[in-house]
Amino acid sequence: MLSKRRFIALAATALAGAGASRLVAAGPAHAASGEAFEIMKTDDEWREILTEEQFAVMRKEATERPFTSPLNDEKRAGTYHCAACDLPLFSSETKFDSGTGWPSFYDALPDAVAYRTDFKLIYPRTEEHCRRCGGHLGHVFNDGPPPTGKRHCINGVALVFRPAEGSDA
Repeated sequence: MLSKRRFIALAATALAGAGASRLVAAGPAHAASGEAFEIMKTDDEWREILTEEQFAVMRKEATERPFTSPLNDEKRAGTYHCAACDLPLFSSETKFDSGTGWPSFYDALPDAVAYRTDFKLIYPRTEEHCRRCGGHLGHVFNDGPPPTGKRHCINGVALVFRPAEGSDA
């Protein structure tokens, strides 16, 4: 039987096709939603500090293709920060291998992320973004491990890993 988690990973891979693109379908930008965040910038200002791929994911809600992020294999102790505003978002202590091809965590750091419902795949999903800059991170699902039962499925390009002191660099 095909799990919902595996179906989503396979669907995203299929949508990406055989082309060189590492991104899957982009949606509307957060700025268009009219939400206010602690850090607000114009698209041109975001483009100055983000790569093209980061901009597409974080500002236009695209999704990187599964299994393309080097952060999938990151095993060191440390903290994962927002690639746009450097807010600490996730601890390596909560990272796990979900088998989906995206970095996954069972919990976010306190006061780090915010949520909204999206319907881009027809059924409702919980979209996750940086609470400080509004950068799109990914989605959270209810099929993760204990103790939370959550799977924060995050685009690797939306994160920057900062190793803990004393961790192998």
